Amino acid sequence: MTDIPYTPEDLIMLAAYVLFALVCSFLCSVAEAVLLSITPSYIEGLEERNPKHAARLRKLKKDKVDQSLSAILTLNTIAHTMGAIGAGAKATVVFGDAWFGLFSAIMTLMILFLSEIVPKTIGAVYWSILEVPTARFIQSLIVILYPVVWISEKLTAFISRKKIINNSSRDELIAMASLGVKTGQIHSKESIIIRSLLRFESLKPSDIMTPRTVIFALPEDMKIKEAWPIISQKPFSRIPIYSDSVDCITGFILKNDVSIRSTQNYVVPQQNQGEKESKDTQTSISAKDFENDNPLFSTEDPLNVLKREILVVPESISMTSLFEQSLKNRHHITIVVNEHGSTEGLVTLEDLIESIIGMEIVDETDYVEDMRILARKRWIERAKTMGIKDASI
Repeated sequence: MTDIPYTPEDLIMLAAYVLFALVCSFLCSVAEAVLLSITPSYIEGLEERNPKHAARLRKLKKDKVDQSLSAILTLNTIAHTMGAIGAGAKATVVFGDAWFGLFSAIMTLMILFLSEIVPKTIGAVYWSILEVPTARFIQSLIVILYPVVWISEKLTAFISRKKIINNSSRDELIAMASLGVKTGQIHSKESIIIRSLLRFESLKPSDIMTPRTVIFALPEDMKIKEAWPIISQKPFSRIPIYSDSVDCITGFILKNDVSIRSTQNYVVPQQNQGEKESKDTQTSISAKDFENDNPLFSTEDPLNVLKREILVVPESISMTSLFEQSLKNRHHITIVVNEHGSTEGLVTLEDLIESIIGMEIVDETDYVEDMRILARKRWIERAKTMGIKDASI
């Protein structure tokens, strides 16, 4: 103890300085952790429930984040400075110079745990509960410390005036979807859909298309009665037809149309003037089509009398554009061609949807889930018969 007796006021002031430093630093650490934990998606979700509070959070978190951090750090610095000077002076009076080192060590540990580690952990874990009082606390600090906050804001604006702030990348969003599964926030299938949707734009038609080598297509001059025995054994509802070869696909036919027209002679309905015929969604022939006053067509007719328009796109097209065109034009199948106009493959609307949801859509008629795998398997088998050792694609 010091030779100079200390008064009760000295002990009270020592406790007051220590308490002031710890409490202020505790509140600042909690506020900082809560502020940095609030996500933009949380603010957007809050917009519908409480637009006023959402606007307050957006201002503190995004629009005026420099002011918020400046106010928090300013109070924290003041608390530490006053605590160090005031508590140190009174500790010398109360405990003497001999015990000042021990007091400083204890004070440092108290600040480390009680005003840094513990409060920041609380703020990071319980930020959704504490965000309302924290927002009001930060707003009050900005008003009280505005002169210092204003100077700090101008200084940081000068330093970071040329800095480009990067938004969350697709990779970060994909990582967040995976993290959401681990934390139990979203289901694993939901995560698959989110990740597949974010990766959709980076895909190319060649990544999902049925390769040219396994496309089932028929010559457009084949007779209906000859085509039906072949088509009836296939699970496809839409079959491309070509003129000279598969590189010259001119359109497609509906299996249902061939089925009806292959059984007997039928009549083609006369289209009234002004009526518009849809492309891919035109209904198959119904009973009203069989009217005696309409011209008859025979099963001897070629397939091109049933031909419908098919969408043709370059292999360089983006997946988003391909999907939009398929929906806009109501096309369920699309032919992908290279720069020379030759057929590279076929993409169905089902392929596009599978790429978005990240799952295979398989029904009872699908004998092969992935035609690209089938094409690769057939090539390897053919390469072996040709004596090619390296049959990788």
